[in-house]
Parts: sequence; C-alpha cells; structure tokens
Amino acid sequence: MITSAQMRAARALLGADQRRLAELSGLSVPTIQRMEASDGVVRGNVDSLMKLIEALDLAGIELIGEGGISRGSGRGVRLKEPAAARASAAGDTVHERSA
Repeated sequence: MITSAQMRAARALLGADQRRLAELSGLSVPTIQRMEASDGVVRGNVDSLMKLIEALDLAGIELIGEGGISRGSGRGVRLKEPAAARASAAGDTVHERSA
C-alpha cells in the first residue's frame, strides 16, 4: 500500500514532478494526478500500483508502512502522526497552530 502523502513525499525526495513520475512508472500524468488526489491510501488498479511502487523502488525510494521498520541505511524523514491527530489531541486545528 502507498498513500497519496507518500507519493508526494517520494516525488519531493526525487525532485520529480508528476510528469517525470509518470515517465518513470510508465503511467499517464492523469493517472498520477488521480492517485495523488486520493484520500489516504492510493486507489487504482493493481497493475498501475505495482508499476508505481516498482518505479519508486528503482529510483531509490523506500516506502515504510505504518509502524514499519526501515530496511535501508542513511538519513530519512518520517511523520510521527498525522497533523490532524496532533491538532485534535491539542484541542486546536492545524490552521490555528500555524497562525
């Protein structure tokens, strides 16, 4: 599984736009756009998802599932918990925190 947030983060790490990710994965730009517009886990046919994940893997991206442990070495970034959950626990909204 891959989430839309992971897709966007992977593209940012690669310095790739949606067109470049489409080229790397053999998918169309509209398919990449639809995947990134998903709420949470990316929705798509299995073949497209496998192409995307394989392309990211070949480009050096390691996808780490919820609670998973990284196999790789080197530095990385991981979101501790979703911003909405942190804001909810604190009793405010994400927008209030950034204001």
